[in-house]
Amino acid sequence: MNALLYLLVVLIWGTTWIAIVMQQGTVAVTASIFYRFALAASVMMIALIVSRRLSRISFRDHLFCLAQGFCVFAFNFYCFYHAAAYVSSGIESVIFSMAVLFNAINGLIFFRQKLHPNFIPASILGLSGIVALFWHDLMAAEIAPELLQGIGLSLLGTYGFSLGNMISSRHQRRGLDIFSTNAYAMSYGAAIMGILTLVQGASFTIELNSRYLGSLFYLAIFGSVIAFAAYFSLVGRIGANQAAYSTLLFPLLALTISTVYEDYIWHSNAIFGLVLILLGNLVMFYRPGVFKGRVFSRQR
Repeated sequence: MNALLYLLVVLIWGTTWIAIVMQQGTVAVTASIFYRFALAASVMMIALIVSRRLSRISFRDHLFCLAQGFCVFAFNFYCFYHAAAYVSSGIESVIFSMAVLFNAINGLIFFRQKLHPNFIPASILGLSGIVALFWHDLMAAEIAPELLQGIGLSLLGTYGFSLGNMISSRHQRRGLDIFSTNAYAMSYGAAIMGILTLVQGASFTIELNSRYLGSLFYLAIFGSVIAFAAYFSLVGRIGANQAAYSTLLFPLLALTISTVYEDYIWHSNAIFGLVLILLGNLVMFYRPGVFKGRVFSRQR
């Protein structure tokens, strides 16, 4: 079961990055995110109510779902949707793979989990990889402020996602139903983005074409309902750190798609940087038998 969940996360999230690019256009970013999670939350709520699986939770737990909705389904995507205007979708996915390091730090802060012995060398490799990845652009005569903005937004979005991981871990430690908490969190995330759209005075008008509507449907149903359910199920089954290891794999798929559809150019420094980042994530979780014993084993 773990292997199936893992495969779903890698395949779906490896392709959602290019779908986010397809959302770029005349529609306000906040409105696009609102529609995505309003649709996803509605589908989940209806399915849970019909199947009588929607769990009632306490007011305190709702507050944590609100926080999860803000971190994952609002702030995280607000950053990445804006970053898509400055860096390629493949690069966004590579930066997002740093979630494994953020999860380790947040696990120490919130759950007093000891840092993995390989944390420091993995961090050095990961940070060096990001510098190498953008070395060609950073060494340009004039560094484009848009590039730095795209990198910064991607890192902020990744940290927001990591905070959401911690809240999901908290839910599951308390024995809360993962599907119910996801549905509540998505609903809150959609509400936050809807309110932000109104506050900004942006329009809720959408593009009525196959590109926009198709990407919206894919992001809402596959990228949100299915992938997040699979991912947070992995968080509960094998832990946030090991679940985040999936972020090591889907950048390879995302970069391949970016090369074909966005004409991403592979400079030698970019290849070297990608190798360093992936190696850093690999080092972070390496120990004999980790795949056999924790990730791909059957749940008893």
